Amino acid sequence: MMNQYPAWKYLLLIFILVVGVIYALPNLYGADPALQISGSRNNEVDAAVTTRLTSALEAAEIPVKEVELAPGKLLLRFNDTGAQLKAVDYIKSELGTGYIVALNLAPAVPAWLESFNALPMYLGLDLRGGVHFLMEVDMDASVKQAIQRYSGTLRTLLREDKIRYASLRAEELGVRIMLRSEADREQSRDLLHKEYPTLIIDDIDDAKNPGLLVMISEQEVRDIEKFALQQNILTLRNRVNELGVAEPVITQQGSNRIVVQLPGVQDTAAAKRILGATATLEYRAVDYEHDVQDALAGNVPAGSRIYYERSGKPLLLKKTVIATGDQITNASSGLDQQNGSPMVNVSLDAKGGKSMLKFTKKNVGKPMAVVFIENKTETSLVDGVPVKSTKKVEEVISVATIRGVFSNRFQTTGLDSPQEAHELALLLRSGALAAPIEIVEERTVGPSLGKDNIEQGFKSVMIGFLAVLVFMALYYRVFGLVADIALALNLVIIVAVLSMLQATLTMPGIAGIVLTVGMAVDANVLIFERIREELRNGNSPQASIQAGYEKAFSTIADANVTTLIAAVVLLSYGTGAIKGFAVTLSIGVVTSMLTAILGTRAVINLIYGGRRRVSRLSI
Repeated sequence: MMNQYPAWKYLLLIFILVVGVIYALPNLYGADPALQISGSRNNEVDAAVTTRLTSALEAAEIPVKEVELAPGKLLLRFNDTGAQLKAVDYIKSELGTGYIVALNLAPAVPAWLESFNALPMYLGLDLRGGVHFLMEVDMDASVKQAIQRYSGTLRTLLREDKIRYASLRAEELGVRIMLRSEADREQSRDLLHKEYPTLIIDDIDDAKNPGLLVMISEQEVRDIEKFALQQNILTLRNRVNELGVAEPVITQQGSNRIVVQLPGVQDTAAAKRILGATATLEYRAVDYEHDVQDALAGNVPAGSRIYYERSGKPLLLKKTVIATGDQITNASSGLDQQNGSPMVNVSLDAKGGKSMLKFTKKNVGKPMAVVFIENKTETSLVDGVPVKSTKKVEEVISVATIRGVFSNRFQTTGLDSPQEAHELALLLRSGALAAPIEIVEERTVGPSLGKDNIEQGFKSVMIGFLAVLVFMALYYRVFGLVADIALALNLVIIVAVLSMLQATLTMPGIAGIVLTVGMAVDANVLIFERIREELRNGNSPQASIQAGYEKAFSTIADANVTTLIAAVVLLSYGTGAIKGFAVTLSIGVVTSMLTAILGTRAVINLIYGGRRRVSRLSI
């Protein structure tokens, strides 16, 4: 029998249709304006906090649609954005600074759909809205950090060459080295010229000693600033990837600024905190040979510094750093198996591992400290004018006795909470910022812009879709109506696949869907014209249907494969809007092949196939 599918093909199509409808449905329910409350250090969101907040909102006559308490966060849903924005002020004043309150759009998907893990697709910044950050890189700090690095390197170099120096300190202009004698100065100059030929070296003198002022050249300063900007862009991109934000935009603006756009972020406060964080670690030896109380009295030993633990307890540590955050290649958070406390598993690169191995071999049974370093930007009013300043916070989070020799893999403990361990691991894994950054501008793309864009995009799809439906129905009659059914199924499957992949739909993505609509119909036009040609040649209706699908298949396949190759190239090398277009185009090419060939053939077979005697076709 001609033009008849086996039962399994029909079952496959029914299965695809049912799955497509289930996973496309969540996009019809929209999202509720919501507030997401999470705790910062030592503050937890629990049932008591939930009761306190709901009571405060009830007293303020702000209706809450739904309350959802999950581990580590509380989600309050509202009926409209007016109630959401009004509730923000009440909640912030009620909780104080110990909690993070973030605006959110929470999907309003029914529980029965969530049981299938059916969620709506992400919408891009141009559709759903999101956050736009303009960040400024502190170029002066990057140069200062370079000078500090040179300071430590030069100190080690002079010691290894056994050159005596009275003092060595980093200054704003460079590194000031005061030597014991004129011979030491000449030897130092020759050594530095040999090891670092790009450095500028000038003679200086004081009342007691001859010295050298080692400065960075202007070209190296420009290189340092350029590297700091590029490294910060890379680090921010890594951090955004860790946050799971789909299709972010991270670009350079000018010589010292970076633009970051995060479409549809769930927790804007957490994103802001992680993007701007400059947290890193340093592993230092504890100076157990000297008394910390003598150091507090002013007698700080050479080569040591006073640090403080989070409890406020002073500690004397060596200035020499064993390993730093930029030598960390991987980090993951977890719980210590011995006491259940939060910890971070750390992996070092070859240089860091070698340094750690060398230190632990000589210091088994001695303590080692982990210093947590973070640069925070603070704003204060000076004569009524807001002035921003950067404060460097250095805390000893852990002091542990070295029990054995290790190199590039070990654990860091002493953290306050699993959330802090998770965020620290994220920052270490994505890399430290080469220079501090400051968010100088933050804009939230409002829901009104997204609503307008969605309506315009939806209207464009509908107009194109309806125009094609009418044309196909009038021009190809019954076959055209079958193609219309396949086209509708194609749109459903595209939306379902985007939702299942949790891909991001942008305005260019909608353009890709509109293009896919035309391409899907094009395949059916080729098939139907081939069937007409077979009928004109005198073939029977059944033979014409079979020949039309079989002979047009190679042409359709070639056209779609070449389009798919172009889409994959755009997806691989494109960014931002180009990638959004390529995602929907790639999915659309695959689904249109399924619906335009397999789908329409199945329906045509039901109408005309099997044992039916067909004298003419409505085409």
